Amino acid sequence: MDSLLIVLIGVAIVIGGVLLFRLHAFLALTLAALAVSVLTPRSSVDKFYLDKNKIKFVISEEDSNTFQLNLSKRDDLHQSQNFLIMRPGSGWSLAEEVGELKVSHFDRNILADGSTQTLANASPVDHYSYQESDIIVHATDRAAAEKAASKTVGERVAEAFGSTCTKIAILIAMASIIGKCLLDSGSADRIIRSSLNVVGEKGAPIAFIFSGFLLAIPVFFDTVFYLMIPLAKALRMRTGKNYLLYVLTIIIGGTMAHSLVPPTPGPLIVVEQFNLDIGTMILGGCIVGLFTSTAGYFYAITINKFWVLPLRETPDMSLEDLKLIVAKDESELPPLWISLLPIILPVVLIAGYTILKILLGSEDSFLSGILGSSSDTVMYLAKTFGNKNIALGISAVIAMLTMVVYCKTTKKELAKSVQTALASGGVVILITAAGGAFGGMLRETGIADYLSGMTSQEPFIILLIAYGLTMAIRTAQGSSTVAMITAAGILSPMATAEMLDFHPVYLALAVGCGSKPIAWMNDSGFWIMCKMSGMTEIEGLKAITPMSLFISVVGLLVTIVGAMWLPLD
Repeated sequence: MDSLLIVLIGVAIVIGGVLLFRLHAFLALTLAALAVSVLTPRSSVDKFYLDKNKIKFVISEEDSNTFQLNLSKRDDLHQSQNFLIMRPGSGWSLAEEVGELKVSHFDRNILADGSTQTLANASPVDHYSYQESDIIVHATDRAAAEKAASKTVGERVAEAFGSTCTKIAILIAMASIIGKCLLDSGSADRIIRSSLNVVGEKGAPIAFIFSGFLLAIPVFFDTVFYLMIPLAKALRMRTGKNYLLYVLTIIIGGTMAHSLVPPTPGPLIVVEQFNLDIGTMILGGCIVGLFTSTAGYFYAITINKFWVLPLRETPDMSLEDLKLIVAKDESELPPLWISLLPIILPVVLIAGYTILKILLGSEDSFLSGILGSSSDTVMYLAKTFGNKNIALGISAVIAMLTMVVYCKTTKKELAKSVQTALASGGVVILITAAGGAFGGMLRETGIADYLSGMTSQEPFIILLIAYGLTMAIRTAQGSSTVAMITAAGILSPMATAEMLDFHPVYLALAVGCGSKPIAWMNDSGFWIMCKMSGMTEIEGLKAITPMSLFISVVGLLVTIVGAMWLPLD
């Protein structure tokens, strides 16, 4: 069966399961992974693993019987003789061995940037006629590909599920604990109020954007909106105006961080699928988020001039409750510095390691000259504490200590908060890992060959395709996280230096921007924003839906400009 058709069937199962049958996202993604795995021919799985480990080569212009193998990325093979020439099969047939190479000469060179280039000259042992589809692999990689292709459907799906879980489970669990502790300790409330105190009433919309963006990094958007909307209502009671502006600015900040900055699940799975450095994604997401938030701010100011949203009582909160929030004493909240620490610290540690890798990338760099012999120690410590699991773990401990020290939380209450956080995070881990399994099965279909057939390498075209695909899935089934997971699985074969003329982080950012539009009735977040703010459905479609499209397009344009002018390849 054609790889594109298999992919479309998998996507249809996800969208149909969520939208028509109201299946939990975990079930829809798992069923799609199983279906794709069943439909994928054994030969496609075999070829996928052969392609994954194939040796780059060129045929000598002087002697068509001599192959020059590039082993620069396989330093473990620089003395090996066990290279095979494989010709992909079809249907249930595995690739056929059509030749064996004998290495006559190895050549290892140190390049100007300090990297090692390893080349090998080799010739077929017996007579051999080259075909363009032929693949050169090491004998051990050929055995591994055959073993993978021989596994059952259940084994392949389970392995892809477990592989994703290994990479994201601790991150999501720690982020869930941080988010819950920020809420229960009052730290989140302190951040919001302090922002308002600094900028004043006129600067409240900016404070809402900043606070929403910051809080949505470790806390899920729905929770951020639950937390901040009472303050928007309270401010509306004080000022008597600008309620629509306050609501929209909360949405702008929170929703963009939700799709652009790890460790929220959507960006996290994209980082894993595209094999990106998480610090690079955090930096890129914050930069694009700055532009989208600024554009969204001016959009909200404009629409607020022409339309007044009245303050209404909602089922969750009466006007009397609002008065209690206004009167709450700030002395009951933790200090600002300790409130910000669990959010800022992991960003500094992870991004700091990424920056140090660049600054200490060569021995003659300025920083290397300053640090001297201690540069290795600095890099080791930065690598240790800049590890995403360690950084989030430290922040989770700080968040829990904040509850104990500043809020006098008992051991029993702390245990209950952590248990609640882990229960919530566990569901997210299941969804994300199932998405990883689905993405793994999509890659095995051979969709990479279909994508590589695209003749255009223009950043504009590639990023537009990534954006449009994610937007179509998001609009169809409602969940931005599911849209990012599905799109990442389809597009991950493109996220390589061979297929892109720019850094894969731009592809990830295009996926993140594409997960925003179009917010409407099939999105649970849309209903939360409407019901909690007191908007009617029509008001939500007039205010939230076009704004989600506008800020996502701005994000896409910024991403395209970055890929064209600063490719980082």
